[in-house]
Amino acid sequence: MEAILNRLISMIFLFACLAMAAFAQGEIRVSPTNVNVYSQGSTTIFLTYGNLGDYRPAQTAWCGDLQPATPAVGFTCAPGTIYGTLPSRYDISRFSGNNAYTDIVSVPASVARRAYQAAARGEDSQFFYVRRFISISGAPDQFVVVTMRLSGNGAGAPFSLTDVQLDFGAGKGPRANGQEPLVLFIEPGGQAPPIRADIKYTGAGRLRGRWEVVRPGDPQPEPRDLLPEASLPVEERGTQQRFTQLSRFNVFLPPGGRYFLQGPDPARLPRDAAGQYLVLLRVEASDDRENISDLSAVGAGAGVALGGAAAGFPLPALRYVVGGGDNTRNASTANSFEPLLPRDGVAIPAGAPIDFAWAASPQAAFYRLEVEDENGKLILSAMLKSSIRNYRAPSWLKSKVTGGNLRWRVVAMGRAGQYIGETEKRKFQLARIP
Repeated sequence: MEAILNRLISMIFLFACLAMAAFAQGEIRVSPTNVNVYSQGSTTIFLTYGNLGDYRPAQTAWCGDLQPATPAVGFTCAPGTIYGTLPSRYDISRFSGNNAYTDIVSVPASVARRAYQAAARGEDSQFFYVRRFISISGAPDQFVVVTMRLSGNGAGAPFSLTDVQLDFGAGKGPRANGQEPLVLFIEPGGQAPPIRADIKYTGAGRLRGRWEVVRPGDPQPEPRDLLPEASLPVEERGTQQRFTQLSRFNVFLPPGGRYFLQGPDPARLPRDAAGQYLVLLRVEASDDRENISDLSAVGAGAGVALGGAAAGFPLPALRYVVGGGDNTRNASTANSFEPLLPRDGVAIPAGAPIDFAWAASPQAAFYRLEVEDENGKLILSAMLKSSIRNYRAPSWLKSKVTGGNLRWRVVAMGRAGQYIGETEKRKFQLARIP
């Protein structure tokens, strides 16, 4: 009993020191300062830092205990109690208006598990998220602490999206070993299969949003366009690219952690023009008392920022191609088949994936995809089974290309490796990364 009382007194003293330090320095503030996280999985939290001045965000850490950050300001993680850090490639946080910083904190399941194991050993069931800020003028570093408490996956947990998968055919759509869905081919006038979204989430809340489609010729969405609205700073909400709307949805997700959202009526999917289409799931910000930032409390503006349905990743898209099926060829072109993507002369934006797709060659046992530079030098060759008619180029292809103009073709081969036919060569361009 005495040990518990001493621990309680020390924690009260620690938080009193935190409060006095913030008051004394008028330092960087954060909202919320206390959050719940799911003890058996990942959770996404929306945080707002205000009063940054000339400070810039630096590294983060989760830990089980704190110590004074002297000579820096605030408290930092005590050695030996660090549970993990957020890799920079998963950090989608950014500066926002009014000298503020929006932090989308994706608490991984591994961190929650370590905190749970510590609690099972009799330690506190709470742990800490610490972000360091560095002054560009040489002032002392600042460490800002958010207290995280373990909870179940009930109404007390923040409403956040932890995984989203889209499928054609109600979960039986074209997938490659559980990876990104393959391209679906639809003949002109053909019927598209139904679509659904397999959504994993924490907490409970209202899922609002819309289904949209990107038509051939439309500008392609950037990764930030695919983020849920609640993963953006307040001033960026409503600025993402909009595309043709197919339908809307507004459903309440009870505690449970998984929901299958039915997509738009397949008859509404456009099939009037040949080319590639993208079906997008757009999720709007939701009111959630467990995932909300008080902007006025941290000097980052007026009102609050809703964080319900936030996610630490862009939402996926489904691809389908209209045209180019087996029935488009005749006897005079028996040894040739049609290349579909990329279209001839298209310019692929910097950062966008390079996807190839082609129609079927009936006698093919294998396909060989070839990409060459403008001088005719082969820079990529991939062998694929006849059941595969699409391919995503590896990310290193762009760094290997010295010029922006490329040509590609697909060669069909029999089981003994004999030549059967080939597509015509098509050109495409790679936009240089600025």
